[in-house]
Amino acid sequence: MEITWHGHSCFQLKERGKAVVVTDPYDHKAIGYHELDLSADIITISHDNPGHNYAQVIKKRKSKQHILSGPGEYEIGEVFITAFRTNGKKKHPKDEIRNHMFVFEYEGVLIAHLGNLKHVPSQSDVKSIAGDIQVALVPVGGGSSLNSSQAVEVIRILEPTYAIPMHYKTPECKVDLDPLSKFTKEMGLEKIEPRPFLSVTSTKSSSETTVVVLEYEHS
Repeated sequence: MEITWHGHSCFQLKERGKAVVVTDPYDHKAIGYHELDLSADIITISHDNPGHNYAQVIKKRKSKQHILSGPGEYEIGEVFITAFRTNGKKKHPKDEIRNHMFVFEYEGVLIAHLGNLKHVPSQSDVKSIAGDIQVALVPVGGGSSLNSSQAVEVIRILEPTYAIPMHYKTPECKVDLDPLSKFTKEMGLEKIEPRPFLSVTSTKSSSETTVVVLEYEHS
């Protein structure tokens, strides 16, 4: 299956013969980047904010489009999806953003979109809700979500084969976030050459996590 990044927390997940997913579509007037020109069978919304909930801009691929914005288990177009609420639980302030983490399964390949995860969960919490993650899409730029050091902690707990950073400052982004370089420094990495997409074909996990930076894809 193939993952492309369209800025901020928006990704498109595709595999031949299965439903196409777009995560956290944004209002480009509020966030920056170019206006999204994507189609999908499934749209997931991690929380109610113009940077993550602008579903109306995503075109339908078929007669029915599914918009998922709450916890639950779903099977749509041969894609299995589980959504968990993270922020906004009783331990935290009532006015905190109610974030949802989505885990997508494509024939055994698990991709976790962490949305606007704000707190570092315990290892037992992560394993109980997420399972064996091959790809983690992780916010790294701070603001209302994980900062770079927290993102590193979460990656070490999840132990994915691939970690893809999202929700960070770029030249196109209007939001006040930390740059990617802060995260890569925390990870102890040299400059990473961005890829146009990530293709995942195996369900096997690696003992080490590879950080993959995706190029911002726009039409």
